[in-house]
Amino acid sequence: MQELMQQVRRLQIRTRRQVSDVLAGAYLSVFKGSGVEFDEVRPYVPGDDVRSIDWNVTARTGVPHIKRFVEERELSMMLLVDVSASMDCGSVKSKRASAAEFGALISFSAMANQDKVGVMLFSNRDHLFIPPRKGQRHGLRIIRELLSPNFDQPVLAHERTWWSRWARWWRQTGQKHNRQTDLKAGLEFCQQILKRRSILFVVSDCRDDGYWKALQGLNQRHDVVLVQIVDPIDATLPEFGLMRVQDAESGQQQWVDPRSHSWKVFQQHAQSEFIESVAERTRRSGIDHIVLSTDQDAIDPLLRFMRRREKRR
Repeated sequence: MQELMQQVRRLQIRTRRQVSDVLAGAYLSVFKGSGVEFDEVRPYVPGDDVRSIDWNVTARTGVPHIKRFVEERELSMMLLVDVSASMDCGSVKSKRASAAEFGALISFSAMANQDKVGVMLFSNRDHLFIPPRKGQRHGLRIIRELLSPNFDQPVLAHERTWWSRWARWWRQTGQKHNRQTDLKAGLEFCQQILKRRSILFVVSDCRDDGYWKALQGLNQRHDVVLVQIVDPIDATLPEFGLMRVQDAESGQQQWVDPRSHSWKVFQQHAQSEFIESVAERTRRSGIDHIVLSTDQDAIDPLLRFMRRREKRR
């Protein structure tokens, strides 16, 4: 427990400096600009932004109309973090540690701007939901849960608030192997429980199938950003000779020779193709996509995302 608190403290010191020095202005310009809440449709008047024209209403009435939005003074940020066994892997640091660093940047940015932030940790066996709230203690709790290795233990049994009945909404038992990725179930649960429009950061290595429909459905109600965690070892294994590798989630084992040229080409091609396929599907779905590697600081891809998003506004 003491070691965990030291990790939280170190992460707090590092990310808070980055938030105050680098992210403060970018956060405000990206998430505080035009607001996300629809208010009304009204007739167009000279000087209105033509990009706000509602063409459906204009076509029905024959008179130009625009959509009017009101700025959200208080945003709700949600971190949906995959904590399956594959997220514990990594060469420089674990994918889960990178997810925790990213979550800390989002949490402290939200707290600095008086916004609410919450988190949902999920795998196919365990789920932890902490609803969006304000405050430093709440933000530190989120970071502590992101770093905590004891996710298999029952969670939220002590909570007495209305949402506690949702906390352990589904727990699969009798699994022979480690926690497996189940993005679809986590996204569908989030769709049920989050009624207010929020900005959702889905953080995962995306080693799963069948979740795209749920992700697209979630994006219709919320502002979804998919954060894909990758690791250099996904593309290149160390050349230690013939070795037996094991799938962290299924437990399946296979002998491979990382020195083999054909294996190197296959692994590098498969990884780059996988990342590009996720990027292409997010583009077609209108979902923002961030690629975060474990060998880099989380602030760099987050800043690039904010700058891209600011240009679109």
